[in-house]
Amino acid sequence: NDKALQIAGKRNFVLKRINNIGKKADTFAHGVREHVRVGPKISETVKGKLSLGARILQVGGVEKIFKQLFSVREGEKLLKACQCHLSTTAGPIAGLLFISSQKVAFCSDRSIKIPSPNGELLRVHYKVLIPHEKIKGVNESENMKKPSQKYMEIVTVDDFEFWFMGFFNYQKAFKYLQQAISQRLLHDVLQVTF
Repeated sequence: NDKALQIAGKRNFVLKRINNIGKKADTFAHGVREHVRVGPKISETVKGKLSLGARILQVGGVEKIFKQLFSVREGEKLLKACQCHLSTTAGPIAGLLFISSQKVAFCSDRSIKIPSPNGELLRVHYKVLIPHEKIKGVNESENMKKPSQKYMEIVTVDDFEFWFMGFFNYQKAFKYLQQAISQRLLHDVLQVTF
């Protein structure tokens, strides 16, 4: 009977592990579907992801891409990089959101065409850089009809709003952003106090 109980206990443990793995896989698959769905065309989103992945490998990692794209101050650390979309008046733009110890930055996966002063079309990556001291608040929002579609709003001190959506892992991104901003606020309070 002891042997049968041990086998049953092991079987229950294995079943729980399989269920947990299944739940994680479902959550990940849902995140991938939401991230790809937000893009204007699935084929363009996939091409952008492949070109971004190739660029990350070529440069030598996400941290090196961050340093290459944005000026990094001494002592600044990259905390998290996540794939998402930035909402613009022209529609959502897929890219990477970088959360560092000093700023939040976004760079599009693919370059966009913009007119130059002499009338030629230039190809540039769409970039946004928000120093932590310029962030007034971060808000969570969700689609009322589809609560699984979550949005993150960053409001600057001059009341400009940046909307991010289509995260692979929304909760993790939001957690890192809150931590980074709260650390900056704590740092500011400690400097004023001493």
